[in-house]
Amino acid sequence: MTIDGLPIAGTSWIDVTNPADGTLLAQAPDCSSEQLEAAVSAARSAFPSWAATAYEERQKVLHEMADAIEAHVEPLRQVLAREAGKTLDDARGEILGLAYWLRGISKLRLPETVNEDSAARRSVTRHVPLGVVGAIVPWNYPLGQIGFKLAPALLAGNTVVLKPSPFTPLATLRLGELLRSVVPPGAVNVVSGGDSLGPWMTAHPGIDKISFTGSTATGRKVMAGAAGSLKRVTLELGGNDPAIVLADIDVPTVAEKLFWGAFGHNGQVCLAAKRVYIHSDVYEPLKRALADYAATVRTGNGVTEDVRLGPLQNRPQYERILDLIRDCEDHDYSFLTGGLPEDGTGYFVRPTIIDNPPEHARIVQEEQFGPVLPLLKFDDIEDAITRANAGDYGLGASVWSADTDAALAVARRLEAGTVWINEIQHLTPQVTFGGLKDSGIGSENGIEGLLAFTAPQTITVTPGRS
Repeated sequence: MTIDGLPIAGTSWIDVTNPADGTLLAQAPDCSSEQLEAAVSAARSAFPSWAATAYEERQKVLHEMADAIEAHVEPLRQVLAREAGKTLDDARGEILGLAYWLRGISKLRLPETVNEDSAARRSVTRHVPLGVVGAIVPWNYPLGQIGFKLAPALLAGNTVVLKPSPFTPLATLRLGELLRSVVPPGAVNVVSGGDSLGPWMTAHPGIDKISFTGSTATGRKVMAGAAGSLKRVTLELGGNDPAIVLADIDVPTVAEKLFWGAFGHNGQVCLAAKRVYIHSDVYEPLKRALADYAATVRTGNGVTEDVRLGPLQNRPQYERILDLIRDCEDHDYSFLTGGLPEDGTGYFVRPTIIDNPPEHARIVQEEQFGPVLPLLKFDDIEDAITRANAGDYGLGASVWSADTDAALAVARRLEAGTVWINEIQHLTPQVTFGGLKDSGIGSENGIEGLLAFTAPQTITVTPGRS
């Protein structure tokens, strides 16, 4: 681990499994409560000087962090691909994406608002850092999600205690090693551990904000744990993102984009298309095109050449996906592709497409977070919008049409924090991202995401009188 700029070994360990074969990949430190206390203390001690560092200097440090990451892409991607079940290309893209995010966030500026400037007084509202941020990142994008948290937290003047998922801690621990020579001691502390570490962080009185990405169920626990000390929270949680396909699409083009929008990283993406509503006029040709494309995609160990999809990342998620597939079989839903895997090692599931199951089916109503996709037929756009908006989630959505005006009219009626037209999952550091309903609280990225790591402070100056 990295605490106060120093390498710190664990007093006990957690096992990290290789999802491609189920074997032990490595062991990572299991942070003790005393070590967490040391990390929080280091962050608190480093906070005053980091907060007082000129904004331009903090911007420069984010660039230096990006430089250090880019100089170590190859060793990082070898670790990330193996622990996360990614292909080497996907791992490389995630690592370079983190460097891109650090540079992109560094371009943002905290605003100052002049409320009054008169002979009587001058009133200005500025934004000040909160203190120590606890950043908790998920297993599906261990490094990519760090950019959403670490970059704005540091730029705003906070110090950070960063915790990766116990399923994928290795690349993040390596990142902590790289950053020791870049950031001041204590500004970035990286700790890993099992199920106790997250609750310790959310309840810790020395942590002023928790930024968490993960499931809605765990997000509720994070919020409850943070309530005791009234710490601020940003929660990016689950989603059951709908895609609506209108009748005028170009089938081959949309089929490929939709396939990767649903099955990229085996569907283990918060913003993946998780249920696709297709107009009946193009339902048959689009379902055939999706099934044909799926047949061309090779699944296997991500470090093997020509593999496009690796294993699911962990056994609990693998078992959940198998349970959903069995449920589809038990209800005699029609399978266009995939199905239950053959016996073997590793957490592999082929892309599985379900042909027009009923709306009440589990595969439609639940967030699968895996390579199983229901296709659903509609005739009336009002019906499609109603079905797309049903449920507790509101993270992302997409609309597909050759008529962008018609698609825009649909998009404006969807209950989601982000809606794409003729694309999906496109995010940038400058654009705000967040969910509605049970998909989260608060925003990440953009100026709103940066402000979430600050508190407003108004200073009013009245001229003195002798």
